[in-house]
Amino acid sequence: MSTAPLFVSLRGELAARTESAGLPAIYGFRDFAFAGGLMAYGASLADIYHRKAGLIDKILKGTNPADIPTERPTRFELLINLNTAKALGITIPPSLLARADEVIE
Repeated sequence: MSTAPLFVSLRGELAARTESAGLPAIYGFRDFAFAGGLMAYGASLADIYHRKAGLIDKILKGTNPADIPTERPTRFELLINLNTAKALGITIPPSLLARADEVIE
């Protein structure tokens, strides 16, 4: 599933359509799981924004942006929506539930 702004803005409709078609879907942003998607796995946006603030601080203090190395996300989140799993007739293994950062019931 794309993480383009159009898809993110229509996340509720996309999650509803995939569920009504009986399709399990894993999305890249946590908002999709809260909108009814089965799962979301992706970089923590809160962590990215926190780290971005540090980079902006360096730039405002005079560091040349070209001298700042590119960073990759370091924290990822797994969210599981048990309501959607139940509606789709899917049993989520306890080992996966134990690894989830958040379980929506």
